[in-house]
Amino acid sequence: MYIFAFSITFVFLFLAALYESWSVPFSVLLAVPIGAFGAILALFLVPSLTDNVYAQIGLITLIGLAAKNAILIVEFAKVRVDIGEDLLASTLEAVSLRLRPIIMTSLAFILGVLPLVFASGAGAVARRTIGLTVLGGMFAASTIAIFVVPVLFVLITRAAYGKEKLEYLKAHHKDLIEKAKKVEAQNIDPELEFELQKSREMHKPA
Repeated sequence: MYIFAFSITFVFLFLAALYESWSVPFSVLLAVPIGAFGAILALFLVPSLTDNVYAQIGLITLIGLAAKNAILIVEFAKVRVDIGEDLLASTLEAVSLRLRPIIMTSLAFILGVLPLVFASGAGAVARRTIGLTVLGGMFAASTIAIFVVPVLFVLITRAAYGKEKLEYLKAHHKDLIEKAKKVEAQNIDPELEFELQKSREMHKPA
């Protein structure tokens, strides 16, 4: 439980730094219980497996795996909202555009753990336990969470931003787009900037 709590805390802090917000990360982290529910349900349906240390390792792994799908949706939607686009329209666009990457990555992971699920021989119980745990959790995170996360993002963003801020962002939509374009144009790669500076110094007249 201590490791699980520390993992959740660190993921929350990383997301808070990424989104520069204390509230938006909750829309991502609330996908973790859905993945944990799928993992526990998978273990419950297979009586021969127990909630041992391998299952607990799988649950900790699911923190990142379940959050990954939510991040793909939330990050895209938040960028659109911050430049003044409508909250609902931005969320729906994020879901439609990110659905294929979510399905592709989730399906690849699910197929990748099938050898663990159907393992046999020495140490098969350990491999089957961790494989079934992450399989059930990832299946739940890929089928249920993709519908829950957008709703959570809309509700949490409305509460965190407030009606006045959302209206302000919409009113200054064009200005925010121009500002974003300028920031993107000035975002020079550090290595490229170093090479340009080095080139200028080499060609600088003595």
